[in-house]
Amino acid sequence: MAQIRSLFTTRLYQAALSEPGQAPTPDELRAACLSVAEDDVAGQVWSEENDYPGYTSYASLDDLPWRFPVFSELVDVLDQHVTRFLEDLEFDLDGKEVRLDSLWINILPSGGTHASHIHPHSVISGTTYVAMPDGASALKIEDPRSARMMAAPSRRPDARAELRPFIYVAPKVGDVLLWESWLRHEVPLNMADENRISVSFNYGWA
Repeated sequence: MAQIRSLFTTRLYQAALSEPGQAPTPDELRAACLSVAEDDVAGQVWSEENDYPGYTSYASLDDLPWRFPVFSELVDVLDQHVTRFLEDLEFDLDGKEVRLDSLWINILPSGGTHASHIHPHSVISGTTYVAMPDGASALKIEDPRSARMMAAPSRRPDARAELRPFIYVAPKVGDVLLWESWLRHEVPLNMADENRISVSFNYGWA
């Protein structure tokens, strides 16, 4: 009898940030993000010079957990989520640790996008969502096999999720998403009238 199996699974973790226990509220994180963005002149300049719509602290601040207790509290909770995800991925860590190596703020205004990209030199990447007004962009995730499709026909609109070339994940405020850092993703056009605010992060293996 013929057998058809799914191979080489791509895993995506989604949960409420507060699921493991106490966590900063979206309102607390939103206030901190806006405060940082207002004072971070270097980040404002970098965002403008690099055509990043809105604001990101990615290239300007690498010590948010040290500067603001709310981000330190956030890291404590993220560590618990990442530990869960690592267990699911069944990595052999060879006695080493996967730990946070960067964390940054993203404020994307109406009409803003973030082009398709990966997160090199990391193992796990993710985002927690602070403000997602109506019309805010879902996260668009690309099938990692896309570059190898060659002459393959397109998928039917009702194709099973695991067969589609792109998946759109619409997280809620207070959600956290985790994925392996090689997974290509983007933020499509923000159709909301207000800012889409998130905090992204990378975990490395050392």
